[in-house]
Amino acid sequence: MHTRSRRALMGLPVVLIGGMLMLTGCDFWPPALQAQIEQLHSEAQQAAADKALLQNQLNAANKAKEELQIRVEDLTRVNKEKSAMIANLEHTIAAAREHAVKATKSHSVKSPEKAVAKKPVKSAAKPTMKSSSKSTSAKKTKPAPVRRATP
Repeated sequence: MHTRSRRALMGLPVVLIGGMLMLTGCDFWPPALQAQIEQLHSEAQQAAADKALLQNQLNAANKAKEELQIRVEDLTRVNKEKSAMIANLEHTIAAAREHAVKATKSHSVKSPEKAVAKKPVKSAAKPTMKSSSKSTSAKKTKPAPVRRATP
């Protein structure tokens, strides 16, 4: 029994020292493990910086997308308005052409002799007081009417 008590007395300090180390912690790390931990910390910081950069780029791309979407909507609205205006103008042009054709037919049927007689009178009655600085090519000419087949 004496040996048992001796072992207990010797084991008691070892247990006390082990308990104290467990309570206080041990700050000793092997050098290889310490280098690995530092590498992982630096990689984690780099990953966080990359994540923040990508997040900023994503936010900028989303903002640009929203601005472009608004612009597309505006351009679509303007396109619809312009299409309506074009359709209205085409309708007006078609009506004017029909009116012109009717007027031409009725005018040519009524007095073909008067139209021939008026031409020389008009050209003789024109004043010739044009300045020499103006060219005759500056006159605006109207394009010939284009006939479209009606559906």
